[in-house]
Amino acid sequence: MKTLLSANEAVARGAWEAGVVVASAYPGTPSTEILESFARYPGVYAEWATNEKVAMDVAIGAAYAGRRALTCMKHVGLNVAADALFYASMTGLEAGLVIVSADDPEMHSSQNEQDNRRYAKFARLPCLEPSDSQEAKELVGVALEISERFDTPVLLRLTTRLSHTDTLVELGERVERPPTVEKYPRNPAKYVMVPGNARKRHPIIEERVRRLAEFAETFPYNRIEWGDRSLGIVTCGVATQYAREVFPQASVLRLGMTYPLPRRLVQDFAAQVERLIVLEELDPFLEEEIRLLGVEVYSGPQGYQGGKSIFPACGELDPGVVREAAIGAGLLPPAAAPPVLQPETGELPARPPVLCPGCPHRPVFVELRRSKLPIQGDIGCYTLGLLPPLSSIHSCGCMGAGIGVAHGADVAGDGERHVAVIGDSTFFHTGMPALLNVVYNRGKTVTVIMDNRTTAMTGHQDNPATGRTLQGQETVQIEFEPLVRALGVEEVHVVDAYDIQAVREALQACLAHDGPSVLITRRECALLPEVRRQWLPLRVELEKCNGCWACIRTGCPALFKSQEVYEKTGRQKVEIDPLLCTGCEVCAQLCPTEAILFRAQIEAEVSDA
Repeated sequence: MKTLLSANEAVARGAWEAGVVVASAYPGTPSTEILESFARYPGVYAEWATNEKVAMDVAIGAAYAGRRALTCMKHVGLNVAADALFYASMTGLEAGLVIVSADDPEMHSSQNEQDNRRYAKFARLPCLEPSDSQEAKELVGVALEISERFDTPVLLRLTTRLSHTDTLVELGERVERPPTVEKYPRNPAKYVMVPGNARKRHPIIEERVRRLAEFAETFPYNRIEWGDRSLGIVTCGVATQYAREVFPQASVLRLGMTYPLPRRLVQDFAAQVERLIVLEELDPFLEEEIRLLGVEVYSGPQGYQGGKSIFPACGELDPGVVREAAIGAGLLPPAAAPPVLQPETGELPARPPVLCPGCPHRPVFVELRRSKLPIQGDIGCYTLGLLPPLSSIHSCGCMGAGIGVAHGADVAGDGERHVAVIGDSTFFHTGMPALLNVVYNRGKTVTVIMDNRTTAMTGHQDNPATGRTLQGQETVQIEFEPLVRALGVEEVHVVDAYDIQAVREALQACLAHDGPSVLITRRECALLPEVRRQWLPLRVELEKCNGCWACIRTGCPALFKSQEVYEKTGRQKVEIDPLLCTGCEVCAQLCPTEAILFRAQIEAEVSDA
């Protein structure tokens, strides 16, 4: 049976069909749906780990125990898991292990667009790249076979365009596999990486790479599609689709294994075409490897300048980008570029991303803005606090960095108090060690843990504070106050994020404390289903509104300037969109003229009616 699946869903299906027993991950776009899909299959164990390194360790442990395993993460998550990646490459495993890296060209939801094929070469392990959902499903099983045959983890690289695009997939049945070992291995020489053992393992790894390179020569997903031999294209991943669309007549060498490179296959292909180009997203990973073979790669009229020859190294490719670059390099005539049709839209207002209506982070940022202090941010919905009118984030690097950055500025002697904001899931991910470091080193950072009771930005996944596992089981619900007190923080405040006065007083108390302090702002994400059912839109009594715009300065999308003006100032009054308003009452608390009715007032009106 065939069905439409995204590559993420196809990876999950492929893992299930291939007998994967354990899968662990931390949610991160564009990889999140893999574990969400896998967790719904019968006979498997799936979990959200506290971070990517923990997820990798869990999967490695399962593979050591002889069970096929999977871990997946977005590209920057592999940075967090790098220690585990390298030791697993050194030790090898008892059963197959697939590591899925979902890279994000164009940075649709990321702070960089690193090319994780570099990790495969760095860690000496094979890298497979599907070009559609069918291959994504198949290559999971293939990767597991390679893993077990060559005693190595295997990196399966997706990109955003593949992860979120549906194509047809032929479904199969699950193949149950017994554990590859009867008992957990007692083999310290292989699995205990003290220096003496690691030195003996390194030559084994290098020999493994040599054998993998030989295997790559006949790997069935490295294949040539012969066409016009005046142009040969070496490509991989989703770029394969662009090669077929823009150069339908060309000969194409499509590489499903991009490391190690099949040297003879590439050289033979290059010898049979008049001109060779490399079409790949992001880094010139293949191009560099091919040039090292002594193969000439066409570089366009200007010749080779280093780096990528023809196609851009930044951003996501698409057929338009590929076609334009090809024309510039003289590979296609200008007539090959069809006119780009754009609808007549006129001038449209900018639509920057904003915190959702009713977001519990908004009132916290209102108070942080009032403090005029440097605010160190983190990765999550609250990163949007950087945008006007809130304008309350001054740095944001990676998961868990805000606390450490704030502490660094503090101990460097910066004269201002520094505040770090971090979400609930991110605090579990990498915030705890950073806060412990502040306490241990007698810092004065104020840490604000924005607890919205979910991992919101990636789609409402559970975390240790929700009391539920990925597979819906009830579990221990971690509370932040005793946790941070156990880390040594003495000044701790827990407030309702919607209560602006409480937030203000707690923040002032934290700033007055001569030492590390933590403010926990608690309120569920407004988009959780159980919260949405409680929405009640507020209303403005226009006769009381004086157009001060105190409410507008919260940046809530439900508030807008009306056509009615306040006569004394000529300023527009404010109204509330009932389709967007959640009834959080933040604007009502800020209104100096009490023009915005609270929920209780509206409920009383309804009751009286």
